[in-house]
Amino acid sequence: MKRAALFAGLALVPTGWVLAVLPLGMVGHMAGHMIAVAIAAPFLALGLSQGRLDPARLWPGLTSPMAMMLVELVTVWLWHLPALRAATMTSFPLLGLEQLCFLGAGLLLWSSVLRSDHRAAGIGALLLTSMHMTLLGVLIGLAPRPLYAAADHHHHHLAGMDPLIDQQLAGVLMLLVGGASYFIGGLVLLASLLRQRGAA
Repeated sequence: MKRAALFAGLALVPTGWVLAVLPLGMVGHMAGHMIAVAIAAPFLALGLSQGRLDPARLWPGLTSPMAMMLVELVTVWLWHLPALRAATMTSFPLLGLEQLCFLGAGLLLWSSVLRSDHRAAGIGALLLTSMHMTLLGVLIGLAPRPLYAAADHHHHHLAGMDPLIDQQLAGVLMLLVGGASYFIGGLVLLASLLRQRGAA
C-alpha cells in the first residue's frame, strides 16, 4: 500500500506542474495547486511514512501538526496574494518555486499528522486546514471582480471564458478539493483513533 501511494504521489507531482504552467487560466493554475498540496502531498506522506525519508521522522522536533498547519496556512494564503500571483505568471522560476512550496508545505503537514503519537493533534490540524482552505476558496469564488487581472493579462483564460467566471470556478475548485481532502483526512484519522481506543 505504501509503495502504491508513493508511486501515485510521484506521478501526480508533474501533473500538477503541467496544469499550473499551461495557459488554462486560473482554473488550471488552481488545479495545479490543489494537486500538489491536497492530493500528491498526502500520497507521498503515506508512501514515505515511517521510512528513512519520512519528514516527520527526519525532523521530529520541528514537525508538530499544529506548527505544520500554520506553515501550510501561511504558504497557501501568501501565494494567493494578487501581487505574488502576478509575479508567478511572468516568471517561470517563481512559478516552480510556488509549486514546490505548496508540495513541501503539504508534505510536512500530512507527514506530521500520520505520526501515531500525534493523531489527536493531527485531527485538529487537518480540520483547521480544511476550514481555512474552504474560506479562501469562498473568498476567491465570491469576489465581485477579478482579483488577479495583472496576472491574467499574461496567462490566457480558457477559450471564451470570462475572467470573473474563471476566478469563480477556481475558488469552487479550491474549496471542494482542498477543503474535502483535509476534512476527509481528519475523519479517517479520527476513525483510526477511535478504533485504537476501543481496542485498548
